[in-house]
Amino acid sequence: METTLRGVGVSHGVAIGEVRHMGTAVLEPPAKQVPDQDAEREQGRARQAVEAVAADLIARGNLAGGEAQAVLEAQAMMAQDPELLADVDRRIAVGSTAERGVYDAFAQYRALLAGAGEYLAGRVADLDDVRNRIVARLLGVPMPGVPDSDEPYVLIARDLAPADTALLDPTLVLGFVTEEGGPTSHSAILARALGVPAVVALPGAGELAEGTVVAVDGSTGEIFVEPGTEKRAELERAAAARKAALSAATGPGATSDGHKVPLLANIGGPSDVRAAVDAGAEGVGLFRTEFLFLDDSEQAPSEEKQIEAYRTVLEAFPEGRVVVRVLDAGADKPLDFLTPADEPNPALGVRGLRSLLDHPDVLRTQLTALSKAAEGLPVYLEVMAPMVADRADAKAFADACRAAGLRAKFGAMVEIPSAALRARSVLQEVEFLSLGTNDLAQYTFAADRQVGAVSRLQDPWQPALLDLVALSAEAAKAEGKSCGVCGEAASDPLLACVLTGLGVTSLSMGAASIPYVRAALAQHTLAQCERAASAARAADSADEARQAAQAVLSGE
Repeated sequence: METTLRGVGVSHGVAIGEVRHMGTAVLEPPAKQVPDQDAEREQGRARQAVEAVAADLIARGNLAGGEAQAVLEAQAMMAQDPELLADVDRRIAVGSTAERGVYDAFAQYRALLAGAGEYLAGRVADLDDVRNRIVARLLGVPMPGVPDSDEPYVLIARDLAPADTALLDPTLVLGFVTEEGGPTSHSAILARALGVPAVVALPGAGELAEGTVVAVDGSTGEIFVEPGTEKRAELERAAAARKAALSAATGPGATSDGHKVPLLANIGGPSDVRAAVDAGAEGVGLFRTEFLFLDDSEQAPSEEKQIEAYRTVLEAFPEGRVVVRVLDAGADKPLDFLTPADEPNPALGVRGLRSLLDHPDVLRTQLTALSKAAEGLPVYLEVMAPMVADRADAKAFADACRAAGLRAKFGAMVEIPSAALRARSVLQEVEFLSLGTNDLAQYTFAADRQVGAVSRLQDPWQPALLDLVALSAEAAKAEGKSCGVCGEAASDPLLACVLTGLGVTSLSMGAASIPYVRAALAQHTLAQCERAASAARAADSADEARQAAQAVLSGE
């Protein structure tokens, strides 16, 4: 019997196939005593397993490249954490087996992270994955992960670790559904990069029986269980229409009446450039430079290394626009040389620009490297600061850019509600705004972007979030300056039309989403986008806002 479930759609497209479940988590190893004379051997086994898992994560990252590489390298560093390894050695020294020592040490560290505030919940999931991989190697059992199958399937999991998501084979994994996660989780971002339809935050997904046929709509978040012939035909028609629209829409982003909306790419490093160019990106709207810094958490990369990475990206967009975000460290991206280790709530502490202003040498080196990387190139370089709270922050950043001799536009990210509410004040110091809707939602609704239980409040269709976008765009228009969106909200084709109607002047997203957004804009006039935006803001919930905008744009 056909039934419909609803989660959060995070990656466009429709997938129809049989359910396959992610391999089960490693069982808890037995607690048994090891004779004293065997302790050294067990400690050696533990170290070998840790190094093997770390090497495997790094290898997977090298294969995946881009943002996935940085995430997996961070997991490898987690596996090799000196304090964790010392605790493992200590437990083995008093009688634990290697596998039990690892399991218990990770359990204690997990409890510490979980108690340090909800913002670190995403790191807890990553820690669990590292533990499972090490224990599986020690026990000699298959690694937890994607099932083996010769036939294409829809993958169902409680959650997907970055190590699994990064190397999904799109020819076999038609789409995936998870019980946990949110629209801005690592898995969601990587799914969009892969172009795999995905739905997250679907309670009870694990109860779907192996072999059940499901249809996954990654745009609406709907899961159709045992879809009938009519439903399949309907979904296939919609998919065909979407494919035709994608093929018809080419060139720069614009509404059907010619209002230009530049479509830019979010990238994590040079390895993401090819996909952006292939998708027809008109430039880069968000170059996340922190991934360059995550290679070594104990020291910043040299000026020379930074210049090389930045120039590779800048050269790929001759006479295009490249917006670089300076290092956004802290919270879920801690760096030993930059961020405090003992903050009670890192998300509300010294993060982003605050960290850089506390370490002006790190900021100065990065700005100098960007200046040198752009020398002699016709690219339009723009540099922006993360986590700007007010005019004082904006001025401090602009002053640092000028002191470094940077010849570029200086901008501020709007991720804190105060920056949206006082956008005109902020714009007295900088030349453009860029809305990071992921963090703006997190701080507006006090809803951790990594926690599936509050994903309703991370929905970028929330009318309160749209109000803050409108305030920022109106302020920029009044000052004769630009206001783009570089958060994941821009990757939703329907929402992209609404953002355009709110007055946003450019949209930046993962490369895989650019064709979908280009096609959606090309089907509607600016006036229609403006009416859809007004209808969405008049709603009282995210679902109502989405439905109201859809009704306007579909002519209902």
